[in-house]
Amino acid sequence: MSQEQQIAIEERFARVFNDKSFKERLTSADFDKYVKAKKSLTFQKHDIIFEDGETPKGVYFLEKGAAKLSKSGAFGKDQILRFIKEGDIIGYRALLCGENFQAKAEAMTDVEATFLPAEIFMDLLEVDSQLSFVMLQKISYELGESSNTITFLAQKTVRERLAEILLLLEQKLGTDPEGFIKISLTREEIANIIGTATESAIRLISEFKGDQLIEVDGRNIKILNHDKLMKLGHVVL
Repeated sequence: MSQEQQIAIEERFARVFNDKSFKERLTSADFDKYVKAKKSLTFQKHDIIFEDGETPKGVYFLEKGAAKLSKSGAFGKDQILRFIKEGDIIGYRALLCGENFQAKAEAMTDVEATFLPAEIFMDLLEVDSQLSFVMLQKISYELGESSNTITFLAQKTVRERLAEILLLLEQKLGTDPEGFIKISLTREEIANIIGTATESAIRLISEFKGDQLIEVDGRNIKILNHDKLMKLGHVVL
């Protein structure tokens, strides 16, 4: 999926999933029920939003901050599945499937979230066709992301994976005023994402820096040459 299509889905969801839009579309009774049920929650960096295997009690809409979804492997090592940014909603897949969470959600920065209890979220999907449609689009998009991840890990070299993941992180999370990707990752987390040893990730980041593809400031990374990274990672954004 192109960056333009991804942005269009995100913008459509943002237009539909907000108090003003709900008030315009819902009946007074349904809107009042929604307003009374939603809760504002805060999480500090590294706080667990929900655990793998936990029974879902509702969904979480990130108002501010970023989080990650990860799954613990056979040897206890976490595999990062997806990053969640401001404006994203999480927890709905397990809820719709009627199963426990299949991943852990952890705050990567301080997070402010709106929590919607399961019953209210399911009621909204039943009475609000616009919300149902944008949720269907989000699910379809994330299914495509999962398919791309399988190809990404199976068919690309570690060097190509690093180039691609840096571009995708910048695309998804954006940059700060100085141009650094809006998330600081440890070398271990980067190695986790691209499926390699931490030592290999450290070496590759150093090589990318030496080739003037990126600038590194501690855990923060800025892309300096997008064209070369795209060619290196065989990426089309």
